[in-house]
Amino acid sequence: MSNTRNPDWNPRDPAILHQPLKAYDRMRCECPVAWSDYQHWSLFRHADVMRVLHEPETFSNTVSQHLSVPNGMDPPEHGRYRAIIEPYFSPDAMARFEPECRRIARELVQSLPEQGEVDVIPAFAEDFALRIQCAFMGWRSDLHEPLREWLHRNLAATLSGDREAMAQVAVDFDSTIRSLLAERREAGNQAPADTTTALMNETVNGRSLSDEELVSILRNWTVGELGTISASVGIVLHALAGDAVLRERITAQPETLNATIDELLRRDAPLMSNRRVTTCPVTLGGRRIEAGERITLLWAAANRDEAVFGDPDAIRPEANASSNLLYGAGIHVCPGAPLARLELGTLFEELLYWRPRFRHASGAEPRRAHYPAGGFASLKLAFG
Repeated sequence: MSNTRNPDWNPRDPAILHQPLKAYDRMRCECPVAWSDYQHWSLFRHADVMRVLHEPETFSNTVSQHLSVPNGMDPPEHGRYRAIIEPYFSPDAMARFEPECRRIARELVQSLPEQGEVDVIPAFAEDFALRIQCAFMGWRSDLHEPLREWLHRNLAATLSGDREAMAQVAVDFDSTIRSLLAERREAGNQAPADTTTALMNETVNGRSLSDEELVSILRNWTVGELGTISASVGIVLHALAGDAVLRERITAQPETLNATIDELLRRDAPLMSNRRVTTCPVTLGGRRIEAGERITLLWAAANRDEAVFGDPDAIRPEANASSNLLYGAGIHVCPGAPLARLELGTLFEELLYWRPRFRHASGAEPRRAHYPAGGFASLKLAFG
């Protein structure tokens, strides 16, 4: 049925990939619930996305044939696994991780040139995401480069639509995770007291988590962390490099930093979308959607909805905070939000202290990452 529809738009049109935010702003006005062969039903409006987020019985998260813990689960199963995960992002857990987070942030900031130009995506944003993720999970530093290669392979396979390559990337990543689990089991009581070991000791429904469940949790954490933290760093750097007044305001009022970061990531999303599948026929934006159809929630569009935020590019952290969908909403709101805020806040505190003067490098146009990735593929800044 679905493949006989005429598409309302082409999300992979080069012009849209090059300037996605402008395209999404236009679609939100012209066709806020749109069909395409690639994204299926795409939602561009804040109100429609909010409806989906708060009706899990109608819009299911079980969108993949592969186990996805807990992202791809519905109640009540979702709640049982969510209860295991949330303590890892508690205030106490964040306080324990803060010194290591700051050490990594400071080292990377101080590695930036005091004078000179650098592409901050591979040399700073990706490095930070890789180092901070491995530190939080308790993984060896020799995994930084294999994980970087995996991240690039995964994105390339996704962009090309090569299902065989995507499957192989998944197998390779799962093999890496299983080897980390095996190392800890072999170490027994001598296994490091880190996040990965702690997860291995968790139980659900009165039993230990299976390796399949552990791999799924660690895959979801790692995929989400590496891609979105790297994209977030690039987006905030891009914004601050072009707005010296905003940098000075944050420096003068450091207590506004975290709220400003959230607001910058509202208007330019690091995570472009999520998926749902309908459990029954529904009507959204005047379009009838049958049961079993896939829906794409475009955070990058909903978080720029003029009906909610007015001028989507205006920076108004306090006014927009309650409606900001940066970390989602409803039962699937991102459990890792406290960690992301700690990491980004700490990084930019250090940056604005140690390397406060930076701007866009002349003659070097920033290059957008292509959907489904957010942020930038290349961003050259001049320091000093």
